[in-house]
Amino acid sequence: MAKQCSNFTCPVEATISMIGGKYKAVILWHLMDSTLRYSELHRKMPRATDKMLAQQLRELEKDGLINRMVYPVVPPKTEYSLTEYGKTLAPILDALCDWGENYLSETQNSPEGRKF
Repeated sequence: MAKQCSNFTCPVEATISMIGGKYKAVILWHLMDSTLRYSELHRKMPRATDKMLAQQLRELEKDGLINRMVYPVVPPKTEYSLTEYGKTLAPILDALCDWGENYLSETQNSPEGRKF
């Protein structure tokens, strides 16, 4: 959406530019089935600093993958959800999850830590 196609040499590069940030795929994964507040997202990703999480959320919003809804209450309430465009990433995120589960299973069951 916000990125131009002419900047990429292949479709994989374009995809990675959209979801390849340190926490972008994880954020998208957590938003697949629910709308979450900033604090809820941060609890699900405790290693993410406030600065990094805020930056990744801004980039995902700018690229049209997530919605940011701010409610005018005190204290401010901000919720994040996937856009319709963001929801099209579900098969990619599901495949990443499946691969990760397989990898973790293989490494946990291997005496040397990794079978591959």
